[in-house]
Amino acid sequence: MPSAYSAASASGRSVPTSLWRDGDFRRFWVGQTASQLGEHTSLVVLPLFAVLTLGAGAGELGVLRAVGQAPILLLSLFAGAWVDRWRARTVMVLTDAGRALALGAAAVAGLCGVLGLPALFVVAFAVGALSVFFDVAYQAFLVRLVRRDQLVRGNSALEGSRSAAQIGGPALGGALVSVLSAPVAAASGALFFALSFLSIRRIGRRESVPERSSSPPRVWRRIHEGLRFVVGDPSLRTVCLASAAFQLFFAAAMTAYLLLLPRDLHLSGTAVGLALAATGPGALLGSLLAARLPSRFGHGVVLVSAAALGDGVFLCVPALPDSSVVTFPALLAVNFVFGAFSQLVNVTLMAVRQAVTPDAMQGRAAATINFVGMGLTPLGSLLGGFLAQGWGTRTGLLVTAAGMLLSPAVMALSPLARLGRTLPAPPGSAAPRA
Repeated sequence: MPSAYSAASASGRSVPTSLWRDGDFRRFWVGQTASQLGEHTSLVVLPLFAVLTLGAGAGELGVLRAVGQAPILLLSLFAGAWVDRWRARTVMVLTDAGRALALGAAAVAGLCGVLGLPALFVVAFAVGALSVFFDVAYQAFLVRLVRRDQLVRGNSALEGSRSAAQIGGPALGGALVSVLSAPVAAASGALFFALSFLSIRRIGRRESVPERSSSPPRVWRRIHEGLRFVVGDPSLRTVCLASAAFQLFFAAAMTAYLLLLPRDLHLSGTAVGLALAATGPGALLGSLLAARLPSRFGHGVVLVSAAALGDGVFLCVPALPDSSVVTFPALLAVNFVFGAFSQLVNVTLMAVRQAVTPDAMQGRAAATINFVGMGLTPLGSLLGGFLAQGWGTRTGLLVTAAGMLLSPAVMALSPLARLGRTLPAPPGSAAPRA
């Protein structure tokens, strides 16, 4: 589900002056912001490249999205263990360079007319794999760059830039494809990664190499402990199942959605990007609601109702008419509502997960839930392409949007639905947290 977003963090005003006076932190922030813009721009550019330039069908688009998302399933659990043994700055620099080269090569090949779908699949997988490692590395690097008492402020600045990229990246990618061309739009993504490379490379503070033991770390044992803990806790088990159901059908719905907008509803690349970007302001509203509603109405009521409303709004999209004056405003409203309620669910679920998880298990619990949930997105993309190809984009979107409602149904039938205004305590705690 969408990541948490802070209004204060978006403006940077909540970050202490001492952080912004730190030149290395500013270079890190600029690099991370540019990287996020490149990543979220390419998430729209590559599918539009396939559909508008290469004439990809529903099944081929599903495969492309699945290939780009497969590294989440294949590499997420290992990326953390690997990054912990290397300088995070080095990992970020190398992954930025790799993504810039991959998108740059795709742009040149596209301009020369020699880029085919198989090569685009390779580019999508490479960008997705390198992004997994970059995202782990930048979170680890912050801990090594700033003082402990600056971590909250530093994370706020980084989350603000990431949320801004989620809003602006799709709109920028769609506009570039529409106004210029898909190869030029891919080149713009390469430029963002190149900017990130140059900025992060200029960080002068020396980062110590994490201590390495003489014997290899028991990665599988730590992974197993995290899996066993999540499966054994009723609340976390439900969070895991609800997240998996949502991500599976959301990925499927987005494949049909990206086909429906330009082909059936005849929207331009700019309009597609703007429609998708409407989830960003909605996410801002959802984060504000998350600070108030759970403590007023109860965490369980908020989780189930917000998930049902946010997921259910997609059922309206297949009924929209072609090329009507109400179509584009309706899409903006649908994406805004989805962004608001899905963000409310995301923040509330994150609070529940953190509350019931002991400190020593926080990272592994988060990684396990992310692995199970996001790991199903490649299968969802394939499912969406298969349904859109076999049944048509409108029917495919209707079926997959209905499948998204499985997530609130799972929560409604679980202990999560009975959570009150206060959060539960982790095992062994004497009292619940307020």
